[in-house]
Amino acid sequence: MSQPTPDAAIALSPEIFKAYDIRGIVGQSLTPEVVELIGKALGSEAIKRGGTEIVIGRDGRFSGPSLSEALARGMQSTGINVIDIGVAATPMVYFAAIELGARSGVMVTGSHNPPQYNGIKMVIEGETLALDAIQSLLRHIQSNTFIVAAVPGGYRTHDIHDAYVNRIVGDVKLSRKLKIVMDCGNGSPAAIAVRLFESLGCEVIPLYCEVDGNFPNHHPDPSKPENLQDVIRALKTTDAEIGIAFDGDGDRLGVVTKDGEIIFPDRQIMLFAADVLSRRPGGTVIFDVKCSRHLAPWIRQHGGVPLMWMTGHSLIKLKMKKVDSPISGEMSGHIFIKERWYGFDDALYCGARLLEIVSRYADISTPLKSLPNAISTPELNWQLAEGEPHALINGLKQTAKFTDPIEVITIDGLRVEYADGFGLARASNTTPVVVLRFEAETEAGLQRIKEDFRRVLQSAKPDVALPY
Repeated sequence: MSQPTPDAAIALSPEIFKAYDIRGIVGQSLTPEVVELIGKALGSEAIKRGGTEIVIGRDGRFSGPSLSEALARGMQSTGINVIDIGVAATPMVYFAAIELGARSGVMVTGSHNPPQYNGIKMVIEGETLALDAIQSLLRHIQSNTFIVAAVPGGYRTHDIHDAYVNRIVGDVKLSRKLKIVMDCGNGSPAAIAVRLFESLGCEVIPLYCEVDGNFPNHHPDPSKPENLQDVIRALKTTDAEIGIAFDGDGDRLGVVTKDGEIIFPDRQIMLFAADVLSRRPGGTVIFDVKCSRHLAPWIRQHGGVPLMWMTGHSLIKLKMKKVDSPISGEMSGHIFIKERWYGFDDALYCGARLLEIVSRYADISTPLKSLPNAISTPELNWQLAEGEPHALINGLKQTAKFTDPIEVITIDGLRVEYADGFGLARASNTTPVVVLRFEAETEAGLQRIKEDFRRVLQSAKPDVALPY
């Protein structure tokens, strides 16, 4: 039954309900009381969809235990049985939900955000919650109606480590032993990563492979080159052949060659796509609007169907299900392999699959460095006021006039294709910024495209300096 609850007095900040997850500052917008309400909403939603159990896990942040306990309390109040796997990488929660037959998994994680943040990523009855499904949870809480069980659901703990390692080791086979540098950034992958890769036959030089919620060495975000400098140094001073790095909750992968070249995720997707499509010809490969213009031709060349889509791990996972994609990914580092795996973003498994591919070569940098490349900027963030980015981009979709575009793609912001490159401006769904990215075949081309965007953007917002 549903009934009113007395929780309306709890301060609830609607802005923590993001497009792909829930995220806020611990003790301010994200408190145990708020998380318990979220647990009630998630439990109610799972029951409506026929669920009876939810797996929960948490990353290594110091706020994790209290928030995880609150989440479990909320879920149990609806009659849901909770299976707690403790400190884990996010993909281990997804794996446990499948392995244990629960079909629902909820992870308490701040991902790569600073230590004062935490958040929640959610899969309910096989669906990754995003966009309106997350807003529906907010409406559920604001309406103060939840399923309230006469008898609360049960609670038990479960160690998923052995099953997870055994599943990957049973699937991935290296052609030879590799010596690797591995940087866990003190995130939750540190709880299992060394064991996993040693079990695959690697000799591991570990960097920051102890879980520490303060992240004392560097930010756990391998998408930023500054966070890969320790890996680059270790590759120079040891006989390791390759470096890999994980973000704070283990769903994004960083890759560095022996000579210090960072293989950004759109080029990682190329490597995985060529391998997967050799066994799944004709498969659709989804990638987000931030990826290289070389990716689509590469996919076609290897017998696949390229599909550009909106940024957001939840959105790509939903699209993958619709088109039965065997491999997809996005520029942020979320890569989704469904061939031989489950289709969720798992940096530990992707790291293992990458080593399987490159271990076939005497020089494992060869397949990585032979991937098509271009001159490009990193992701640039143009800071605006709350609410401005989406309004600005929506306005520019109607009015912007670019110089000699081949195509203007508007599925997620404005991606303008030129003869020799592209420019992108899209509103972030998580912070009040316009995300910019540029790519071209030459430095001169890159500058020309950047200036074309400068003209268009500053005509709309002349009072705010661009980040380039």
